[in-house]
Formats: sequence, structure tokens, C-alpha cells
Amino acid sequence: MTPHDTAALPAFLQACQHAIGADQVLDDPDDISPYVTDWRRRYVGRACAVLRPASTAEVATLVRLATQFGVALVPQGGNTGLAGGATPDASGRQAVLSLRRLDRVRAVDPINDTITAEAGCILAHVQARAADAGRLFPLSLAAEGSCTLGGNLATNAGGTAVLRYGNARELCLGLEVVTAKGEVWNGLRGLRKDNTGYDLRDIFIGAEGTLGIITAAVMKLYPQPTARITALAGVASPQAALQLLALARDTAGALLSGFELMSDFCLRLVTHHFPSQRYPFAVPHAQIVLLELSDGESEAHASQLIERLMERAFERGIVDDALVAQSLAQSNAMWALREHIPLAQANEGLNIKHDIAVPSSRIGEFIDTTDAAIAAAVPGARMVTFGHLGDGNLHYNVQAPAGVDPRAFLAEHQARVNRIVYDSVHAHHGTVSAEHGVGQLKIEDVARYKSPVELELMRALKATLDPGNVFNPGKVLRCG
Repeated sequence: MTPHDTAALPAFLQACQHAIGADQVLDDPDDISPYVTDWRRRYVGRACAVLRPASTAEVATLVRLATQFGVALVPQGGNTGLAGGATPDASGRQAVLSLRRLDRVRAVDPINDTITAEAGCILAHVQARAADAGRLFPLSLAAEGSCTLGGNLATNAGGTAVLRYGNARELCLGLEVVTAKGEVWNGLRGLRKDNTGYDLRDIFIGAEGTLGIITAAVMKLYPQPTARITALAGVASPQAALQLLALARDTAGALLSGFELMSDFCLRLVTHHFPSQRYPFAVPHAQIVLLELSDGESEAHASQLIERLMERAFERGIVDDALVAQSLAQSNAMWALREHIPLAQANEGLNIKHDIAVPSSRIGEFIDTTDAAIAAAVPGARMVTFGHLGDGNLHYNVQAPAGVDPRAFLAEHQARVNRIVYDSVHAHHGTVSAEHGVGQLKIEDVARYKSPVELELMRALKATLDPGNVFNPGKVLRCG
């Protein structure tokens, strides 16, 4: 049987019902609907069923059945992805493999500073369980109340604390994975040193479920910081923000846990669409930096460090204005400005989004060069530039000119704008996807900008680990 043999589907569904229970095999269109539409509502697929296993053993059984009956599986966690990586195609011959019921925290080891959790655990719940043990799980992003650990690992999620703690890959010590043969690789070793062969863990992280199904992981924990100090700084340009970043690293070292860049227009959008949010400075600044120090010593020590940093920044003419949060409420208000940017942009209308990364040292040059190219190609286009300056990741988005219908703008300019941005990213030795994944959104872009050697190595991995193309076909790269 092949994935194109629709006659096999009833037998497949019956076998799945027997394996995990009829109530966990959803085949009613109304029940399936939430699982086949991506978070941005850009992709709407069809599925023969939604499968909801409750254990690794049940996942393994379903994989064996999918191989037997020639049905492709689309793994899905919280369905919060931004690149269509967890959405089935339009054929109706793929099944969504929902991992939400794999939601147990299996162990917390505060001595080894690790937490072992299943793929369906909501990120915020993992954070809370770590906090209950007096530890910090530092992965943090806007969707943490609904995204899952498995999805975070599948896309190698970043977030706001990458600068200090690293992204999902760097936070992961071990995995449990169901292979295309329906076998279980138990790599749940909480070791920081293990040189006994190839690092299989890193093959599956960031692969978006195309090579295997992550069912559990061992993640690093850290001591809870004694104090967090947040500040906003107004600067004249991205280059000045980079100077502030260098100075902050020299002054605070590893205590620097957040460094976010926001253009003036970003905050204008936020204050326009959310009047409760206030522009933080009396006068506008071309760029605003949101930075945070996390200190294990004391609040006084953190305050002294940030005061020293700002004094040096003013003395060197790097910073034009600065505000330091004096309370948790003020700190939360500063972060709220950053977190409301995507919401404000959505309220403004459809836009052309880019999740890119270039070396941090080249961000200023990239912004200047690319802004100029877009202004020449689309006069009046409004740039919504924000992101994680400390690790080189920008959300470099393009809004329609004022008064122009957003849908018409996308229809006319999206392809051209994408080419301008991605060509510039490539010229600055960057990547077209920093933390959102490739999914189905950027397959052609990956094929355009990666070398033939790199693409061939990726295809060889896929062919070896998933020869039947059962796992999430049509995502990350074209096969065959």
C-alpha cells in the first residue's frame, strides 16, 4: 500500500482505534478542523484523522501502522508554529499525530539541574515545575502558555533568553525518539559529557518531525536568579545599539540575559493599537533597546551594574536616554511593550514577515542596506524591525504604506520583497529562518540559498532515517 492508496485508510483508522481507543482517533471534520489550520491561518490542510496517543509506546505502535498502511504522519504539539510545519497537506491522506496527551513531567533532579518531560508538556508548565523545585527553566517565548516542549525542540526555539542560556538545542541533554521503524531510542541521559559516538540528539532537534518523533527530553535547569533588573535605552541607530551590546557584555558579562531591539515605529504601532501602553520616553528615538540583567548575588549588585553600564554608555555618547525599572510592575510594563509588537502589527493589517539572522556585528549594515533597497522598490513601505539583537535574530517585517490595502500590498509585492530581504540576508552571511523553522513556508528559500552539498547531506539523512517518507513529508526540504 502507498500513501496514495485511499482504500487503505479505513483499515488504517480501524487499526489505530484498536491501538489507542476509538475516542482518541478523531475523524469527524468538525473535530479535525482545529488541527489542520495553522496559527497564522495561512495554511489549511485536510487529514484523514487526528491521532491522540497517550504514551511513547502508543506513538511507536501508530508509526508502525502508518508504515504498514502507507499513511504519512504530521506531528503536532500546541499548533503555534509560524511556518506551517505542523499542518497537513490538502490530500486528505495524511494523519495528524497530536502529542498533547504526552504531558507528564517524569522527573525533576535539582542536584543534576535537569527536568525530564514529555513532548506534549506546555512550556509554561515545565517552567512552573522547575520553579517548584527552586530552579529556572529559561526557555521563554510569547506562546509559552500554549506551545509544547516537543514543538520547541522540533523547531529549535529561541526566545528572549537565548543570549545567556542558549536556544532549545543548547538546553537539551537527551531525547526519547520514535524512529521510522516504530522503534524507541531512549537517549534520556542527563549527561553534560558523553563522547561515545555520534550526537544523535542534535539530528532530531530542529528537524521539525521529519526524521523521528520526539516523545520526551531531558532539559537543563539553572538556579533561580536573586534579582532581575530591566532597563530601556533610546539610541540613534542599530549601530549604536550594537555598541551598547558590546559595552553591556563587558560590564555585566554572563549576567546579561536579555537584549532586545525595537524600532520607533514598532512602539508607535503598539501605543496606537493598545492605548494602555505608553511610549516610554518624552521624545522619540530611532531605536529602543530593552535589556535585562539576571543576578544571582543580590538586587543591589544588579542595580550597581546597570547604573555603571548606563553611566559608561552616556559618557561615550552611545545612549541618548534611559529608564531603569524600579519595581516588578515597571519591569513587566517594559516587557509588555516588546510583547505587544506582533499583536499591534497584526491589528495594523497583513504584512510580510521575516524571521532572519545575521552575525550580530553585521545587523546595522544589514538594516541600512535592506531598508534602502525596500524603500526603492516599494516607496512608503513601513519597516517593523525588532528582535533578539544579542544573538543576531531579527523579525524584519514590512508593513504596507499608510492607506494601502494590506491584501493588495501582499499580492503585488510579497515575492519581490522576500527576494530583496533574503538576498540581503545571504549577502550578509545569514539565514532565512532563525527560530520559526522552515515548515512548508520556506522550502524553496532553503533550496535557493543552501549549497548543493548541504542539501544533498540533508536528503541523505532523510532517506536513511525515514526511507518511506512517513514523517512530515513536504516540510523542511523537497525529497525525490
